[in-house]
Formats: sequence, structure tokens, C-alpha cells
Amino acid sequence: MKYKFFVAFIVLFFALCVVSHDVSAKEKKWRQKKSEHFIVYFQDVPNDFIEEIIDEAERHYIKITQNLGFTRYDFWIWDNRAKIYIYDDKDDFINTTNQPQWSGGVVHYQQKIIKTYPQMAGFFDSLLPHELGHIIFREFVGNDTRIPLWLDEGVASYQERTKRIAADRVVKRALKMESFIGLEELTKMDVRKVTDRKQVELFYAESVSVVNFIISKYGRGIFGWFCRDLRDGDDFKSALWRFHCRDLEALNKKWVKYLKE
Repeated sequence: MKYKFFVAFIVLFFALCVVSHDVSAKEKKWRQKKSEHFIVYFQDVPNDFIEEIIDEAERHYIKITQNLGFTRYDFWIWDNRAKIYIYDDKDDFINTTNQPQWSGGVVHYQQKIIKTYPQMAGFFDSLLPHELGHIIFREFVGNDTRIPLWLDEGVASYQERTKRIAADRVVKRALKMESFIGLEELTKMDVRKVTDRKQVELFYAESVSVVNFIISKYGRGIFGWFCRDLRDGDDFKSALWRFHCRDLEALNKKWVKYLKE
């Protein structure tokens, strides 16, 4: 009796899976366009906008890998390409992805998936390079929790030209106002739990500022080797030797000196 019940349950389970798959397939008939590193899925979005997305995504991919010194690595080709889902409009995006009303996009880093919609302001200059920065960095170094959040966010924000340019100005003002957050404290911060808006803004500004300092002073090649050390399992603080620093305090001093010059 138990065996018959188990068999019946299995049959019902697979039947539901098939029905669920068929229903979702009917609800969402995605068209797609492929490039060397991306597959863009869309429905009723104009083709010229999709072509622009592909061009911008490929441009950012090349630029980000160059910025981080990863140019010798072929990450996303053939079946390993990143996927970008473009929903018809905000309502379609919100209702389908169950995101909050304020959301302009959602990213699944490990699956290399970005979901957004055409009306998203700043998509090409901000959201797209930022999220691609996250995906490329984490795919290269891995998901080691010892890597501080400021490095992850700093690398992503570094890809946004406007944030990179504005960051040092914000941090210099924080130094002057004595609200500057040193690297030791910055490393301990989980900005996702911070409710003070000014602290959040300073966290992001300092994150991109220190990444910009490292790449400007030591070069993309050295930064790339630093990331390889992290990928190969080196402790974050131990990997700082690439920048001739024994610890975070030493790096912090060099960064502050750079800001004051």
C-alpha cells in the first residue's frame, strides 16, 4: 500500500512539474539575441534597443576585464554566456519578478543573470556596468566571505565613471570633517545593515576611492595579481603584500596620503 502511494506521489509530482513548465512557457515566450558574451531575452521591446543593450554590454565587458587586469581570461563564451532579461515595462518587471516598487533591476550573481526593463534610468551608465562589475569580480575571485564588502562594492562602483570621479571629493570632505571611516572599520562594516543614509553614501564613496587609489598607484596588472591571490585562497590581509603593505593600517596610511596630496 505504501509503495503504491509512493509511486502515485512521484507520478503526480512529475505531472505537476510538466504542467508548471508548460504554463510558464506559455506565459513568457522569450525572444533572444546572442552576442559573444551575452544572451539577451526580450518580448515586445524594440529591436534597436536590444541591439544597443548588446553593444553596451560587450563594451562594458571588455572595459571591466581590462580595468581589473583580467584580459587573459575568457569567461563567458558559448553556454557560459551571461543572460540579460529585458521586461516590457516596469509593471511587467515588478509583477513577474516580485521586486519592490522602487526596484530598477535584479541580479543573480552566481547564475550571471540581470533582469530589468527599458525605462530604467541610468541603465547603460550605472546599473549595467555596476552589476557586470560584481559578476565578473566574483566569478574570478570566488565567493570567499573573507573578502570585505568594500572591495566588492568598490570594484563594482569603479566601473561607473561618474561615481569614480566624485568619490575622492566626498572622501576628502569626510577627512576634513573628521567623519572619515578608516579601512579597519570599513572592513568590519556591513553596509546592508546600516540605516544612516550619510554613512551608506560614505561607505560607497570610500570603497570606490580606495579601489581607484590602488589601481592608479599600482596598476591594473598588480591589481589583477592581487585578485588571483584571493582566487587561489590567500587571506585578504596576506594578499596586501602586492601593494607593499603588511596590513590594512599600512594601506590606509598610503590611501590617506594620496588623498591629501
